[in-house]
Amino acid sequence: MRVMVIGSGGREFAIGRVLKQDPAVTKLYFAPGNGATTMLGENVEIKDYEELAQFAADNAIDLTIVGPEGPLSDGVVDVFKAKGLVIFGPSKAAAQLEGSKVYMKNFLAKYAIPTARYIETDHIGDAFKFIESLTPPIVVKADGLCAGKGVIIAMSYEEAKVAVSEMLSGKSFGDAGKRVVVEEFLDGYELSMFALCDGKDFILLPAAQDHKRLLDNDEGPNTGGMGAYAPTPLVDDTIYEKVKDRIVRPTLSGMQQEGAPFEGVLFIGLMIVNGEPITLEFNVRFGDPECEILMPLLKTPASELFYKAATKQLDTLNVEFHNKYAVGVVMASRNYPYDNSEPAEIIVDDIHHEEIAQNTHIAYAGVISEDGKLYASGGRVLVCVGVGDSIREARDRAYMLCGQVHFAGKKLRTDIAYQALR
Repeated sequence: MRVMVIGSGGREFAIGRVLKQDPAVTKLYFAPGNGATTMLGENVEIKDYEELAQFAADNAIDLTIVGPEGPLSDGVVDVFKAKGLVIFGPSKAAAQLEGSKVYMKNFLAKYAIPTARYIETDHIGDAFKFIESLTPPIVVKADGLCAGKGVIIAMSYEEAKVAVSEMLSGKSFGDAGKRVVVEEFLDGYELSMFALCDGKDFILLPAAQDHKRLLDNDEGPNTGGMGAYAPTPLVDDTIYEKVKDRIVRPTLSGMQQEGAPFEGVLFIGLMIVNGEPITLEFNVRFGDPECEILMPLLKTPASELFYKAATKQLDTLNVEFHNKYAVGVVMASRNYPYDNSEPAEIIVDDIHHEEIAQNTHIAYAGVISEDGKLYASGGRVLVCVGVGDSIREARDRAYMLCGQVHFAGKKLRTDIAYQALR
């Protein structure tokens, strides 16, 4: 099988890594990939989706997997399918579940899927009035895509009103914030769940927990994610069944009724309140860094999983996962998430400890390659992943690997998976 992965981050590296290990995969492409994906396959520098689809046709690519939300919202899946190509990901119409927070919240309400009380508006007076009906903290979201940064948790009425004002004026997120969602803050614990969907059937992956804040103890600004672990012990079979019955099945049924069957990864951001799962948000692709820890837990060949999902055959697949835990620790660049950082050479020490060599790996994200050397190019640079028979073992291994990786200004949290180990 010849496979192409669209995207350039740690998520795409992680998908590529398991495909590289898959005996069924004979050739692997990344479009555009990053400075490290050339370790796994061939980078393709084609930005135009029509040209990229033609490249896939000309090179007999059997399966394309789309990583990031941008190409999905732009309709890359529709372009590929118009050429009769097999591609894993939702159509442009189905990608609205992430592309528009307003669309998503209205969809949840229409199909009676549990979510927080909210208002969606472009009118500042209506937003302020709703804010005053809530008790802080208050959640303010920009409507459009903001690379995971368009959600503000305001601790006061004043802070919520400032957030709304700056979004609606275009100051915060440009056009993506010209319409906002204001919603009540739910008090519980947050989880990430991922359902691989083929329009009708789905497979729910082990639940993960992401760490969004920059600093230890969940302090500092929100980021794209500073680390994650899976599966989390905070979920039992009862919660899994509630998520399937109350969220995933009604969503797939609802999207069929909307004329936009959902195929691809449905990311469900959940708040568990008194044992009840409430939907915070949908994304239409794997989370990052959750993807980096879910991929090594996959026992079923990745090519088979993605191909059957892309060709509406999930009902024929018995998916299996290793009975293990994975912890991923993000290393970010010096100025993340505030500003760009100067490129810095990455040095990885030789690993002589067999336990670490066999049970850890690096998923590269914000890196460039020059003269055979890797450089941190800004943002989230890489994820150190540890796998073990317990969360503690996986975490300890991940941090041992962190100690082997060096670049100027490296920044990381030291408490990933603390919720599970308290």
